[in-house]
Amino acid sequence: MTTETLLDVKNLSTHFRTPLGTVRAVNDVSFVLHEGETLGLVGESGCGKSVTALSIMRLVPSPPGRIVAGKIVFQGRDLLAMTEQEIRNVRGRDIGMIFQEPMTSLNPVLSIGRQLREPLELHLGMTKNQALSKAAELLQLVGIPDAETRLNSFPHQISGGQRQRVMIAMALSCEPKLLIADEATTALDVTIQAQILEIIKELTDRLGTAVIIITHNLGVVARYADSVNVMYAGRIRESGSLDQVYREPKHPYTVGLLNSVPTLDLDADIRLEPIRGEIPNLADLPIGCAFMDRCDYAVERCGESDPELVELDGTHLGACWEHERVSRVITGVTI
Repeated sequence: MTTETLLDVKNLSTHFRTPLGTVRAVNDVSFVLHEGETLGLVGESGCGKSVTALSIMRLVPSPPGRIVAGKIVFQGRDLLAMTEQEIRNVRGRDIGMIFQEPMTSLNPVLSIGRQLREPLELHLGMTKNQALSKAAELLQLVGIPDAETRLNSFPHQISGGQRQRVMIAMALSCEPKLLIADEATTALDVTIQAQILEIIKELTDRLGTAVIIITHNLGVVARYADSVNVMYAGRIRESGSLDQVYREPKHPYTVGLLNSVPTLDLDADIRLEPIRGEIPNLADLPIGCAFMDRCDYAVERCGESDPELVELDGTHLGACWEHERVSRVITGVTI
C-alpha cells in the first residue's frame, strides 16, 4: 500500500445549535487516510461518525450545524477554504459518497439513467449519449441485470438492494480518489449486505480508491478495513491498524464494542456483554472522560479531565488514563 497521504483531517470540530444548548457532534477530531487505504470509522449511533463524513463533504446542514474549527486537507488543498463552486467540483469527481438510505438520496421524479449521467456530463464533459452508454456499463458492473432497460426506471420501481447498487455506481462513476460509505448496508438484509460490500471492495480495489467505511458493525470492519478509528461522544478514542485495535484494544469502549458482537464460535455458556448505559448528552458533556459512567476501569482521575488521544505503541493511539489495565475478556470478533 502506498504511503502517500490523501486526506488529513486536523482538529475538526462541528457543532449544532439547539434549544437545549450547543451539541458538539464532532469535537477536535484528527486522522490521516492514505491513498488506497480502507479506514473503518466505528461507534454507536450518535457518536459523530456521519457528521464527520458530512463535514468532509461540506454538507453539514446550516443552520443549525457549523464547522467551527479545523482543517480538512485533501490532495494538498484545504476543503474548508474552498469556494462553493470549488467544493462542488470536488464532490462526485474526487470524493464520492454512498448514503445510508438510497430512497431519500435518489431523486424520486428523475429516472435512474438521468441521475447516473448527470455527474458524467458535469464532471467529465461527456455528451448525453456517451453518459448513457457509460451509465449502462456502470449498472452492469454493480450487478444490475438488463441495465439499458433499468436506465428508464424510477427509484420506486427497483428493490432496495438495486437502489443501493445504483448509489454505488453513481458514487464511483467518475472514479474518485476517495469513497465515503456511510452505513451503506444498514437497511438491507444480510445476504444483500454481503453482496453490496463485495461490490464496493472489488470496484475500489480495481480503481485504487481509498475508502472510509462508517458503520456500527464491527464484523464488516474486520473483513474490509486496513485501519480503524473508534469514535465516542464526538471524539476518536482509539485509532490503529485492524490488528492493533482488534487484538489489543486500549480503550474500554473498544473492548465493549468487540465483546457485544456475536460469533458462531462463541462458547454457548458465555453471555454477550452489552455496554451498559447510554451515550451522554453532547450538549452537556462531563468535565472528564465522557465514557466514565459506563466504564469498568474508571478511577477518580477520569472524572477530572478528559484524556487526549496519544501514541501508545507506534501507530496505535488511545485516549484512556487506564489503558494499561484494559484487556479483552471475550473475543467477540475474530480477524
